[in-house]
Amino acid sequence: MSQRNETTVLVLALLVTAGLIAGGFWWFTQKSGIRLDKLNNSSPLTDSSPADNGGINNSSPVGQQSNFIKDFASIPKVPSGLFNYGGSTSWAPIRLSVDSAIQAARPEFRLRYVTPTGESPGSSTGIRMLIAGTLDFAQSSRSLRDEELSSAQTRGFKLQQTPVAIDGLAVAVNPNLAISGLTIDQLRSIYTGKVTNWQQLGGANIPIQPYSRPANDGGTVELFVQDVLGGQKFAANVQFVGTTTQALQKLANSPGGIYYASAPEVVPQCTIKPIPLGRKANELVAPYQEPFVSLSQCPSQRNRLNTEAFQSGAYPLTRNLFAIIKQNGQDEQLAGEAYINFLLSNQGQELITQSGFVRIR
Repeated sequence: MSQRNETTVLVLALLVTAGLIAGGFWWFTQKSGIRLDKLNNSSPLTDSSPADNGGINNSSPVGQQSNFIKDFASIPKVPSGLFNYGGSTSWAPIRLSVDSAIQAARPEFRLRYVTPTGESPGSSTGIRMLIAGTLDFAQSSRSLRDEELSSAQTRGFKLQQTPVAIDGLAVAVNPNLAISGLTIDQLRSIYTGKVTNWQQLGGANIPIQPYSRPANDGGTVELFVQDVLGGQKFAANVQFVGTTTQALQKLANSPGGIYYASAPEVVPQCTIKPIPLGRKANELVAPYQEPFVSLSQCPSQRNRLNTEAFQSGAYPLTRNLFAIIKQNGQDEQLAGEAYINFLLSNQGQELITQSGFVRIR
């Protein structure tokens, strides 16, 4: 047989095979009820987080596609009514920008922030209020704990957490203190009382005055105790302050002061100095974008978050911010799912960036 005839036979054989495959696929989809136009829209809206999730499933069943929903007006299944929420104080900048935009786009979905009675607001408080039925959904700067999941189950429902933004803890000192940065071990030594003078860390002969919000007063302190102190207790010389605003005021007037908080609350400030941190002395990473904007240029210019280092994990103290919702099939679940979809939409993620946090999508 000639080479030309062989080629013709081969082409015909390939066409016949392709026809048989296509016909078989068509028969299968008709018999099984699968719609071809739905195959590309089956992914959930939310995706997994790049940070550690503590073994909890963070994926959300809400949404129609994995591609971003454009804006708040496009969110499906938004319930009508007034819904209570609360929790982490680190969320304050997000609440300020996102909630007003939600109300403008979806006036039927009304939000009310609820302050706890007799205790400080924070992640733990918000989750307890959610389980107790005081809140419809909660905002947290840490992942759920086993005891919280168990408490919800005893009340007949499950809790679901979904990461919506990336945050980090920034450490700041008095602006006049000449210190290039700290390792995590050095930071631990300061807050556990092993190091009490900046001279021990290469600085001036100035006593160190550590500040912190009270222990168990929110997810930020809990994360610091867990990831920096390794579960150890604060030293006796740590001065506890009720709010970050108060702590920053004290820090500006304390020559040897040091304080930690959510990075968006620290990095842009004009009266204190955020410092680089590292796992090792030769791996110091700034929480702000280089070059550092001197405080004399503030507020006309402000330091901005080092978003690349937060996203990559090069900065040693990063975390996720979570929306916590009930899985009970009631209006609370619908409200929580709608809120998550708001935050994960293109518009929501852009507003999160404008609030000073790092977008997760």
